Amino acid sequence: MKRGFVSIALLLMLAIAAAAQGKAKYVFYFIGDGMGVNQVNAAETYLAAIEGRIGIKEMCFPSFPYVALVNTQSAVNGVTDSAAGGTALATGHKTKNGALGVMKDLTTPVTSIADWAREAGAAVGITTSVSVDHATPAAFYAHVGSRGEAYSIGRQLVESDNDFYAGSDFLNPDNPDQSGKDLYSQAKDRGFTIARGYKDYRKKAGNADRMILLQSEEASKKDRHSIPYAIDRGKNDLSLSDITRAAINFLTRKQSEKNGFFLMVEGGKIDWACHANDLAFIPEVIDMDNAVKVAYEFYQQHPDETLIVVTADHETGGLVLGRNKYQLHLDVAGYQRVSTDKLGKDLHLMHEKYGDKYSWDVVENYLADNFGFWNQVKLSDAQTERLKNAFEKIRNGKGETTKTLYQMDDELAVTVKDIQQECALVSWAVTGHSNGYVPCFAIGAGAEMFQGRIDNTEICKRIAKSAGWQ
Repeated sequence: MKRGFVSIALLLMLAIAAAAQGKAKYVFYFIGDGMGVNQVNAAETYLAAIEGRIGIKEMCFPSFPYVALVNTQSAVNGVTDSAAGGTALATGHKTKNGALGVMKDLTTPVTSIADWAREAGAAVGITTSVSVDHATPAAFYAHVGSRGEAYSIGRQLVESDNDFYAGSDFLNPDNPDQSGKDLYSQAKDRGFTIARGYKDYRKKAGNADRMILLQSEEASKKDRHSIPYAIDRGKNDLSLSDITRAAINFLTRKQSEKNGFFLMVEGGKIDWACHANDLAFIPEVIDMDNAVKVAYEFYQQHPDETLIVVTADHETGGLVLGRNKYQLHLDVAGYQRVSTDKLGKDLHLMHEKYGDKYSWDVVENYLADNFGFWNQVKLSDAQTERLKNAFEKIRNGKGETTKTLYQMDDELAVTVKDIQQECALVSWAVTGHSNGYVPCFAIGAGAEMFQGRIDNTEICKRIAKSAGWQ
């Protein structure tokens, strides 16, 4: 009898606690594209290493109380791409690699959690550090058989009923409709205000009914595909934290006439750096953590009504931390000042600038300044000789180039990257995606549903359940 009383009392206490927490009125869904378990581990290990410690320095989102491991396979592939992975995370349905918002027959459309939230009366924001029509954000609003249909995807964004979008730009905005209008004009006709950069957003947001936040026109002329890597970011460049802050500001204002909000934020360039096997992925993970901190500040103000979920669509690169004698020296990454993408561009510009006077001394000084070579990162004579040989081949027009998904690297840039990672004792299995588990971290209303091992199709369903959207 006493045991029964205790059990009932415990159940009542749990019921009271659950009722007190209530439903999630404000939902944040962060997706680190390409961010496997080791990418997160590397960032925290790096932060400890630059302090001279072995271990980890805890970031915000990996410290959330609920953690799960997520399966990422697509409908017909053991290794997913971002389109199929994004579709699973957005809709709860698996599809073929390359497809967005449709079943594996490539024609049957499926609704996303953004649709469920909007139909339940919530304001909706979809944001990213890459183009607004890239695979992951597009999975939340578009329905196409191929992720390459950029203009069609952009049209569906413009024609959607969501409240807020943000990213670098449209990939193909100039393909006009029958009236001759590009996507920017079509968006304005549909009630969107377009802001260029965070300062422009602050000027325009107060009078906007719906908003598309893009990077500046100057930045888009340089690269419309994405905002700059965190490691390359200039003073006036749009950041993922800016995007998250703007989205919260806008959706909070919108939700006064609606019922809460749903916000998806993608850290897209973690994947890009990992495709290039570039340690610049570490600042990208930290950069996304900084964006999560912005959401966490909101959570602290509304702890009983907010849910934050952080996960990934897949792992990229098959990242391995440690080589040989059970060692790891991620402090080496602390001396990197540019992405390897910018490294290659800088080397090319220096070659053009100096012409026949392009010398090893010029390159040596650049690598010392931007990778810490020789001064902070000790190189062997053999490693230095490899760099000199690659330089000579490039200068003589005989160097080879290596293509990864988002960039081309000349032989010197590849050699720099290889030697840096030999010193850091980091390696990669592939330049594509892997089937590795990805993590899922959660805090807030309904966060207890995100623990153990779950399939990628379950995450959006559990979020919707926590919010009462399904």
